[in-house]
Amino acid sequence: MFCAGTMRWTLTGTIRYKQTFIDYFTKNGHQKVASGPLVPRNDPTLMFTNAGMVQFKNVFTGVEKRPYSRAVTSQKCVRAGGKHNDLDNVGLTARHLTFFEMLGSFSFGDYFKKEACRYAFDLMTDGFGFDPERLWYTVHETDDDAAEIWIDEIGVPAERVQRGGKDNFWQMGVAGPAGPSSEIFYDKGPEYGPDGGPVVDEERFMEFWNLVFMQYIQDEPYNVVGDLPAKSIDTGSGLRLRNRHTPSNHVRCRTPNRCGVRIGCQERYLAPDSR
Repeated sequence: MFCAGTMRWTLTGTIRYKQTFIDYFTKNGHQKVASGPLVPRNDPTLMFTNAGMVQFKNVFTGVEKRPYSRAVTSQKCVRAGGKHNDLDNVGLTARHLTFFEMLGSFSFGDYFKKEACRYAFDLMTDGFGFDPERLWYTVHETDDDAAEIWIDEIGVPAERVQRGGKDNFWQMGVAGPAGPSSEIFYDKGPEYGPDGGPVVDEERFMEFWNLVFMQYIQDEPYNVVGDLPAKSIDTGSGLRLRNRHTPSNHVRCRTPNRCGVRIGCQERYLAPDSR
């Protein structure tokens, strides 16, 4: 996806980013699953598919069984209403639109936090070539396990793992699966805002991937009423279209020319963002 120095995401680069994501997870035992429809089947709680996990809601809850326990998708999503509504942010930030594809990796009772964090870190650093010194992480304020995994298992410096509240508890705004999450951010540099990590400034520190540790069932937003049949994983990293008038999301790479993206393309480019 990236070349050396500061660059913009291009259309070609985003296609390669998407393919790298899918290839990585298929090589690690995940079934590639086609995007579900924009209007969900058999789900009266949603007008549009707004996340990659929508087609798997019944799998998480145990109502539906699939012939695989791991999956990877690139799901077409619309966020124009409900809990996940980006309309009010379009044009105000460098990362929001209402229609996009969401890359997702899933485990249905197969693996949980430790493996999800390891997969994410390996893909970001070895697959995409992100500089690990620019990566920051947030975990839910009660999730000591996730914090310990990032720090003790993965080796992330403790000062780059921060605690969050509701932003680190993912739920759809309707009855269904829910769980604490760990969001991953890229530091674009001091020219984009103050120091202090994503709890201080989410424009400088750009969120691009969210790892959701699906383990609860709720009957309304943030009201947990029980546990899911099995602890599962739902991750999402969105690909969002930009134009030449939108502020770019600059990324520095430590592995020049790995993905062969042109430097400085200003006509069209795409950038990653999480949900």
